Amino acid sequence: MPSKPRSLPDRLAPGLDVVSIGINPSVYTAIHGFNFARPGNRFWPTFNAAGLVPEPLVPGRSAVMKLLREYKIGFTDLVKRATDRADELSDADYRKGAAILKRKLERYRPKIAWFQGTSAYQKYLEFAEGVKRKIAPGLQPERIGDTVVFVTPNPSGANPAANPKLLLPWYRELARLRDRLSA
Repeated sequence: MPSKPRSLPDRLAPGLDVVSIGINPSVYTAIHGFNFARPGNRFWPTFNAAGLVPEPLVPGRSAVMKLLREYKIGFTDLVKRATDRADELSDADYRKGAAILKRKLERYRPKIAWFQGTSAYQKYLEFAEGVKRKIAPGLQPERIGDTVVFVTPNPSGANPAANPKLLLPWYRELARLRDRLSA
């Protein structure tokens, strides 16, 4: 029996407009080798409906690479270790992951760090910055280096707030923010 994949590669480069940051990859996603791979995840349908790029993309590795190369949108995770569920992560996972993520964002300096889920950003703040506060979706008051922070609800099918109709306004607001910062 093949072993479970341990992670999902980062899709990062200098000069990105947006970096999407998940809590951690699911084992399913790591096996399939691209972000938000599970069919029930609301990321791809909402992303396509939001107009973040001028064409609909079919979920897959080629779509992730096209976003990176042509549209300046990258991907990483707060914790790189793949698990079946985020509740399998420990404080040590978050502490290590938050420190590494902070260094990545300071190194690559994207315009926007896009956290997929309020809990992802809450864990980042707690473990990288020592800040505990309630997080609401939208533009955040903190920056990570020169990078502004934007949070949307987690698009996982396990999240009741992941209904595409509820996610879509946040994704469109992200697109407007990106356009303003790129102007």
